[in-house]
Amino acid sequence: SEKYGAYIYLKREDLNHTGAHKINNTIGQVLIAKKLGKTKIIAETGAGQHGVATATVCALMGLDCTVFMGEKDIVRQAPNVARMKMLGATIVPATSGSKTLKDATNEAIRYWIQHPETFYMIGSVVGPHPHPDMVARLQAVISEEIQWQLKEKTGKTTPDTIIACVGGGSNAAGAFYHFMDDENVELIAVEAAGLGVHSGESAATSQLGEVGIIHGSKTILMQDEYGQIKEPYSISAGLDYPGVGPLHAFLYESKRATFMNATDKEALDAAYELTKLEGIIPALETAHALAVLPKLTLKKNQVVVVLSAMAGETNRLINLVESLTNDCRTSEYDTVISSGEQVTSGLLAIALKNSIVSSSLAISVSSEVPYPLLADNFTITILDSGAT
Repeated sequence: SEKYGAYIYLKREDLNHTGAHKINNTIGQVLIAKKLGKTKIIAETGAGQHGVATATVCALMGLDCTVFMGEKDIVRQAPNVARMKMLGATIVPATSGSKTLKDATNEAIRYWIQHPETFYMIGSVVGPHPHPDMVARLQAVISEEIQWQLKEKTGKTTPDTIIACVGGGSNAAGAFYHFMDDENVELIAVEAAGLGVHSGESAATSQLGEVGIIHGSKTILMQDEYGQIKEPYSISAGLDYPGVGPLHAFLYESKRATFMNATDKEALDAAYELTKLEGIIPALETAHALAVLPKLTLKKNQVVVVLSAMAGETNRLINLVESLTNDCRTSEYDTVISSGEQVTSGLLAIALKNSIVSSSLAISVSSEVPYPLLADNFTITILDSGAT
């Protein structure tokens, strides 16, 4: 890297069939389901990549597939919803809570309890045993491949540093798996800080959470003084989760891994930088991992592997850019809100200077949006009849 001096490699799991690391897990789990004689598969999904991977293996094996997905995620991840439907899956919206990944998982577990004949193909290293362990083992192929791919590139099987984003944490678990006992390999997990760790709109679990129980496992999660789960927020549907898998809670408490975080703006800036410099449009999740590179003190010839886990959120990034760059006609809307006001309606909120802007709103930009996205030298007008 000319900018950082170190050797920075992207582990391109987004080049897998279905566009993410999720297929590593679903192939293994569908074979288990077949062995158990199950014919109906259920799953939860946030960004939609696990849903697509589940629908894909169910189509391959001729199994019935139902995917639970937050109502808000259905809207912001519409391309993946279309893919799941094309593959024959039934999509069930989760309409409770924040209507995102946590709530989709709630609904999937409720259905599973009431229909024990189904096989729950969980997508991350969360949930009741044996799911966290099973998913980590199936995703361990990522770190196995890192070993022999690095051997080809550098002559050695171990990097100096591995960086991966963490929501539930399946991609990070897979990337870390074969290196957890090697203290010479630095493990960095990056959480979503949203609008800022202490803004009230964040998913930085390690910084905001305490030990508790969520979805059948003991881990670190965001909760209030009564033990009720707090609603997380992230620009990325795949990181919008109020806890981490128990494996990552252990890595955090044992200090084996370093936990960092990146805001929405930092992730978007990192996405733009990679796109501009390398011609690779990353997922919003992966962009969070990339965003911590400027915060690290990297040495010359240091070997750094950044996990590029999925491409599903690339659709979200492109839609977001379009919403920020396309002008709208004011006459189509009932209310015009100035950029100095706070907007709470919509699916997402993005920090823009001193305002909070929902990306579900139509936005009129007064001049061409400069590089990087969300720079401070342009003004906005928010147009939305339902804004508050």
